[in-house]
Amino acid sequence: MLRLRLPPPWVALTILAAAVLLLPVIVVTASVFLSSGDIWQHLYDTVLAEYVINSLLLAGGGGCLALPLGVVPAWLVTMYRFPGSRQLEWALLLPLAMPAYIIAYTYTGMLDVAGPLQSWLRAAFDWQYGDYWFPDIRSLPGAVLMLSLVLYPYIYLLARAAFLEQSASMVEVARTLGARPAGVFFQVVLPLARPAIIVGLSLVLMETLADYGTVQYFGVATFTTGIFKTWFGLGSSIAAAQLSALLLLFVLFLVVLEQYSRRQSRYHDTGTRHDRLEQKHLRGRRGVPALALCTLPVLFGFVIPSGQLLSWAMQTWRASLDAGFFTLVVNSIELALVTALLAALLALAVSYARRRQPGILTNSFNRLLGMGYAVPGTVIAVGVLIPFTWLDRHLGDWLALLSDTDPGLLLSGTITILVFAYLVRFLALSLNTVDAGLAKIKPSMDEAGRSLGLGSFSLLRRVHIPILRGSLLSAVLLVFVDVLKELPATLILRPFNFNTLAVRTFELANEERLADAAFPALAIVLAGIIPVIILSRAISQSRSANA
Repeated sequence: MLRLRLPPPWVALTILAAAVLLLPVIVVTASVFLSSGDIWQHLYDTVLAEYVINSLLLAGGGGCLALPLGVVPAWLVTMYRFPGSRQLEWALLLPLAMPAYIIAYTYTGMLDVAGPLQSWLRAAFDWQYGDYWFPDIRSLPGAVLMLSLVLYPYIYLLARAAFLEQSASMVEVARTLGARPAGVFFQVVLPLARPAIIVGLSLVLMETLADYGTVQYFGVATFTTGIFKTWFGLGSSIAAAQLSALLLLFVLFLVVLEQYSRRQSRYHDTGTRHDRLEQKHLRGRRGVPALALCTLPVLFGFVIPSGQLLSWAMQTWRASLDAGFFTLVVNSIELALVTALLAALLALAVSYARRRQPGILTNSFNRLLGMGYAVPGTVIAVGVLIPFTWLDRHLGDWLALLSDTDPGLLLSGTITILVFAYLVRFLALSLNTVDAGLAKIKPSMDEAGRSLGLGSFSLLRRVHIPILRGSLLSAVLLVFVDVLKELPATLILRPFNFNTLAVRTFELANEERLADAAFPALAIVLAGIIPVIILSRAISQSRSANA
């Protein structure tokens, strides 16, 4: 008689939780079987090709520019010591706290026709508008530049952690064999760090595909703006969901490509100790190129836009700093903290279930959950609203029968549905980070724990979690910062009379009140700076502890 072998209860609960989080993606995917009338044909005949081309150019350009901006400074601050290198180790992460739509607003205010730079040029050279050429910041190349300036820290963060974890003996062996610094980097260090760099690059590509605020403000037609226009402009949620399903194909391609690129790579630390990578001192003129390469991303990705925001905020702080502003701060931080903690716990459970019970089911859930990061917040909002509205309606009918009163909306229009949408959107950040941490734990440690009589949960609690503390902290902080910056899902799903810093910034900037938007924008940046600094120092301390 064939007996069905059931998974352990905690594994089953993990799979159930993952399945619930996949509901919005399932709703979007199922939309391809519904009829949208003539709207889809209209999109196909007019703007669909433009959406596809612009989205691919945006993702490809952003990835190609963010890759060197992240990898080169990570290698320089890890292997060399030059003036300011210690400060740049954490400063290079600061653009991570700067939302792409905020940096877009800032540079538009500075570089537009009426901005200070062009106004100075006309005054200095007695020019009139049209007498000179000036690049248009509100364009596809401008959007690529804005996104790469704030997204490269994903690559820098993971690349630097990978460089720090490499043994100095491998580098020394390459040097004794006559390899030059460039040869050591490209032939030894870079291949070993490739899995971490690819994970960072995949996050950048997904983020560019999912961006809405920047491309909407710059007037670039991409999938995300097209989905929004189709839903609200043409009034068809089905056609918008079908556009989203097409976008999911690109996301699936990225996920499969990332997995395929490291299908035969397994990286486990076999040494008993780490020797510190010996940092070479670059003194005098020798340190200038390294200093310039590491300073430019921070300068253009954080210092200049922050300076402009601070200048605007000083003009409007009296009108902006009121009780309503502090309410926005509390709302934003509470949402970000709750979501970040839940995402880290769920990512740990899903990743550990995959490690303990490898197979088609757990691997599929892990990969599918990672796709949510590339789905625009607007699309996730649609996918979340449909099942939650259905559940609300049935719960309301049932409670009305019991109490003879209408309970109203129990889930829709509450913080619960907003946190759920955030989890769907940002769980991939936690999953990728925890997966990378678990991959570095040798399988022999699991075998040793089981030989000592430890069960699955005890092994996780007593062996894996202490080792994964750095990865879990990284997962919490990455999600925290991204939730602070999330805009489209918050706009649609927030409860009545509930606002966040991101929504308020968008509302003011959309009215071209850039100076008034500076104060809430600065609050988002400042709230994200502290976690970014803690994250950078945690990486350095974890490396020092292993030395």
